[in-house]
Amino acid sequence: MYTVVALYHFTRFDDPARLQGPLQQMCMDEKISGTLLLAREGINGTIAGPRRGIDKVLSHIRTLPGCADLEHKESTSTEQPFARMKVRLKKEIVTMGQPDVDPLAKVGHYVDPSDWNALIQSPDVAVIDTRNDYEVAIGTFEGAIDPETASFRDFPKWWEENKHRFHNKKIAMFCTGGIRCEKSTNYLLGQGVDDVYHLKGGILKYLEEVPEAQSTWNGECFVFDARVSVGHGLKEGPHHLCYACRRPILPEDRQRPEYEHGVSCHHCAHETGAADKERFRERQKQIALAEARGERHIKVVHQD
Repeated sequence: MYTVVALYHFTRFDDPARLQGPLQQMCMDEKISGTLLLAREGINGTIAGPRRGIDKVLSHIRTLPGCADLEHKESTSTEQPFARMKVRLKKEIVTMGQPDVDPLAKVGHYVDPSDWNALIQSPDVAVIDTRNDYEVAIGTFEGAIDPETASFRDFPKWWEENKHRFHNKKIAMFCTGGIRCEKSTNYLLGQGVDDVYHLKGGILKYLEEVPEAQSTWNGECFVFDARVSVGHGLKEGPHHLCYACRRPILPEDRQRPEYEHGVSCHHCAHETGAADKERFRERQKQIALAEARGERHIKVVHQD
């Protein structure tokens, strides 16, 4: 059994590049796989590995500048959900493209999972899902508004076009683990919205702590590893990933005529041309050859 850890922390790293090598080496020494992003604004990522190794890496991260109070979320997987370890340098640990947004300055009111249902069921509250459209498609909270954004970078434009809908409303927002809400609540506060709230620990913490019988969550939660989705109790969900468009699909979707493994699914069959599909088929051929040699190929999924 592998321990899977999702984490993020906003802090000030004066020289993220200096932190990259030692963190990469420790992860490799402890047989940890996954992706960690480093930027001047902090750290973000998901990693998986043996319990002892995970604990050592978390201890190391907590020695980094400003990271002593790092929080993380845990789940398990029967298989290693990542093929390799990557510690990458980025401009932002989650890309919003708004240079004035600073979660270290101020964010919305944190709402514990146990208090979330009461908040979002209040008539004066508008609930907004800040995740991408492919994530919302497989699960969200009852009554939540879907901005139908293809990426988090699109959220500010959506808000500008739709803010007139939310006069005299409190705004409650949520995302997978909480990181996107750190930025989106700071953004709304900067736009003059006074009452902004967000789910502490994100959907993952809610699904971990709130009993299914009391839950207002419908469906599954997309996760950024080879498990693809999790449900209540953070149990692995039924979804697979289309490796052509990287959207989640159900087992029965692989029986549809549009589906060709690694080439297309019903979501993307009409989005790519013949040349793209031929390129995807060649990629699948190389993957099959690698597997025949006993090598594990790299499964790429979206990063939160």
